[in-house]
Parts: sequence; structure tokens; C-alpha cells
Amino acid sequence: MKTLAAALIAAAALAAAATPAAAKGCLKGAVVGGVAGHYAGHHGVLGAMAGCAYGRHRANEQGRDRQGQRQPPAGEKL
Repeated sequence: MKTLAAALIAAAALAAAATPAAAKGCLKGAVVGGVAGHYAGHHGVLGAMAGCAYGRHRANEQGRDRQGQRQPPAGEKL
């Protein structure tokens, strides 16, 4: 239980220093990774860190996809 609490505190600290999109992905990933790491061998903090990194990656990827939808294809105008 202490490990899960430490993972949540670490996720909150990372979220405070991140941009809104990165914080959103980091928090979701850290919670899921922390729980999975805890049950997979008492490595909640490592799971939270990995989950945060993956969550930030996915949030940034989705943000790029959304920005790409607004841009016209090469050679065309809006």
C-alpha cells in the first residue's frame, strides 16, 4: 500500500511540472502502471514511472493527430 501511495505522489509531482496534455496522459498511465506493477511483483513505483512515460507518449501522439486533421494536404488550400 505504501508503494501505491508513493506512485500516486510521484505521478502528482510529475503532473505539476508537465503541460496539460502531458499531465493527463501521465496521470492515467501512472495510476494504471502503478497498480499493475504492484500486483506484478511489488514494483508499483517502476510501473507508475513506465505508465507515466507511456501515457505522455500516447497523449502527445493523439495531439499530433488532432493537429494534423486541421492542416490541408500538400498543394491544396482550405
